Amino acid sequence: MWFKNLRIYRLTKEFSLDAEKLNELLEPHAFVPCGSQDSTRYGWVPPLGRHGSLLVHATNGYLMVCAKKQEKVIPAAVVNEKVEELAQAISEKEARQVGRKERQNLKDEILLEMRPKAFARSRLQYAYIAPQDGWVVVDASSASAAEELLENLREAISSLAVVPLSAKNLPQQTMTHWLSAPEAPLQFDFGHECELRDPKDSGSVIRCKNQDLCAEEIHNHLVAGLQVHKLGLTWRGGVEFLVDDQLSLKRIKFSDELLEKADSADAESAAQRFDADFAVMALEISALTKDLLSAFGGVNTESASVEELVAKASRQEAEALAKEVEEVVL
Repeated sequence: MWFKNLRIYRLTKEFSLDAEKLNELLEPHAFVPCGSQDSTRYGWVPPLGRHGSLLVHATNGYLMVCAKKQEKVIPAAVVNEKVEELAQAISEKEARQVGRKERQNLKDEILLEMRPKAFARSRLQYAYIAPQDGWVVVDASSASAAEELLENLREAISSLAVVPLSAKNLPQQTMTHWLSAPEAPLQFDFGHECELRDPKDSGSVIRCKNQDLCAEEIHNHLVAGLQVHKLGLTWRGGVEFLVDDQLSLKRIKFSDELLEKADSADAESAAQRFDADFAVMALEISALTKDLLSAFGGVNTESASVEELVAKASRQEAEALAKEVEEVVL
């Protein structure tokens, strides 16, 4: 359950649902396995897995949810090979070329035939809502996976006003300044990994692993104008991670001391063990995120959520329509 990646979103409106109400809203959207002709299914499952039945697990005000996505696996190479076989047979039998549209129809028929027998692949995606911090924290390595979870959560509860967490200072410029000094921000130490990019050439990338980031070679690249877009850091000696220019954290490693802190709780069941792990992890992530935001100059609160932008656009359209009606009446 310990998160390996972090994508954090800031709540732009107060989240007022408690665990009981959130569970009630998620139940109609609980996960249902793929049917014979379904290519994919997405829904909510208990964070505790087989050890629980509730779709929300609450600890110290934090609300954990878990989404499950199931996809039918049909190798594209197999489908394409079958399409070619059928197209070749038609071409030889009818002495004509098979066009693009007909090939697509053949592909659809093949998928329809193969889908019921295809293997189903599933993955779990964890996230938790932290109303006291004003965040939604998603364990996702990509923005698309995180946004898929948020979109399904928004659909279930009708409204979820969030924006990606951003800082006042540009991350790439700030991280470049740190490494140029070189001086890590307060509460942090440099790790052994970074990614440098040329701002004038997006294709020019230098990736350094298992390197001394304060070495002269790295410094020379920065003097030449390259900027830091990913940087390995260690927070308070307890959490290692790689932060990028979108303030997402990857390859998180919690120290043995933190893991042992969770283990020290007298957990008599899987639920209690999960509860202890979740409590320790959430508190550490909260403190880490606050220190990281402070290092980047604080939270940028100027960005508007998707819901706010849509509402603003709707108001503008309504005002424009009202003005047109007024002109017609006049």
